[in-house]
Amino acid sequence: MDELDDWIAGRASALLAAEHERIPIEALTAARPGLPMEVAYRVQSAAIGRRLAAGARVVGHKAGVTSKAMQEQMGVEEPDFGVLLDDMVLPTGSALPRSVLMQPRLEAEIAFRLGCDLAGPDVGLEEARSAVKEVLLALEVIDTRFTSWRITVEDSVADNASCARVVTGPMVPLDAGLDLAAESLVVSVDGIAVASGEGSAVLGNPLLALAWLARRLHRFGDGLRAGQLVLAGAVHASLPLEARTTVRARSRHLPPVELHVLR
Repeated sequence: MDELDDWIAGRASALLAAEHERIPIEALTAARPGLPMEVAYRVQSAAIGRRLAAGARVVGHKAGVTSKAMQEQMGVEEPDFGVLLDDMVLPTGSALPRSVLMQPRLEAEIAFRLGCDLAGPDVGLEEARSAVKEVLLALEVIDTRFTSWRITVEDSVADNASCARVVTGPMVPLDAGLDLAAESLVVSVDGIAVASGEGSAVLGNPLLALAWLARRLHRFGDGLRAGQLVLAGAVHASLPLEARTTVRARSRHLPPVELHVLR
């Protein structure tokens, strides 16, 4: 192992320990300014590899920072991605103690369940639509294992694109006539609307985020698989996740999704 390999392994271990112990660590770019994105993804991969070795299972992927609101919030111009593991996914109506998280925030998203594999360097909108079996609303709980949210996109990528939990709503078949770009999502906390956004906020169409993700994974020698869950990205800027609240996202054509946040 060379120095970089040692550093990557050490940072992956530190991130996993921070999550387990809920004690944040310094951002990677604080000690290594100009951290290349390729190295950030290697840290992510090393940490995921350790979780898989401990028994976790890959159930999908997330595309992140796909909306202008999130790109402005993070100060970046390009999406990123992370891996979804089985122990991160909760069904709608679940209760989640805030105490198991560190600095959680919430995003409402359109998500997909794939009916067939989706991979390759030239995946486009129609190919992405054809691969989708079901569509759903999801609440993504993002979190950072660093000392604050003042991080770079490279830090977020290393931290598995800041993904902590995913709450999935009921899945319905993707109707050929459903215009996901025009689908408007409304997020409420304890019955009070606090955020909203349309599917078009996500790269113009959530299906384009799916296609982007397939193309990007191809560059890493990977792809999306039948049965996997894929998050297309938030339609609004992320919101703080507070204890003792109920968060709900709804839209006109998709069933609502709900999360109860405990202490």
